[in-house]
Amino acid sequence: MSEGRAAPGLREQKKARTRAAIQHEALRLFAAQGYSATTMEEIAEAAEVSASTLFRYFPTKESLVLTDDYDPLIIEACRAQPAELGPVAAIRLGLRSVFGRVGEEELADMRRRAELALAVPDLRAAMLDQLAQAVRQLTDVVAERAGRPQGDFAIATLAGAVLGVMLAAELHWVGHPGTDLIALIDEALGRLEAGLPLER
Repeated sequence: MSEGRAAPGLREQKKARTRAAIQHEALRLFAAQGYSATTMEEIAEAAEVSASTLFRYFPTKESLVLTDDYDPLIIEACRAQPAELGPVAAIRLGLRSVFGRVGEEELADMRRRAELALAVPDLRAAMLDQLAQAVRQLTDVVAERAGRPQGDFAIATLAGAVLGVMLAAELHWVGHPGTDLIALIDEALGRLEAGLPLER
């Protein structure tokens, strides 16, 4: 959170807790009985909310897997970094500040979400749309910091490279249980910042 920004109010905190609880129950059911076999009604019942509340927070079953609160936090954290930092360094520090607050249960849910997104064809397709949106958002942030136009191809290329190494880190994490996602992302961005050397 940037300095001087007010903490979320009680109403926003309650909404965030409700959203997290619903998503956690959905992921538990998906793991127990499969994504396709799980209905929205079962998820609402498990989370002890009404169907209308469930759909207010998550309008589709896909959104139960693909939705999270990280993107706006990461964008804000990157914008808050000192102006003299290069774009990759600013993104790296912004990510550290956001993911440094992620607890074990939240991290376990992140793994379940990543595994589902890779395993279910409909989710993989939706994830591609999500990645394209993330590239656009990151392009805007880097362009702002560099004082360059948002349509600058070099800026878009850098944003794509950042998300590419982050995706590689996530894929490695999913395929290698016991590894540390946050450390992998940090190392991947460090390698990008150094020009992607192959040696350690």
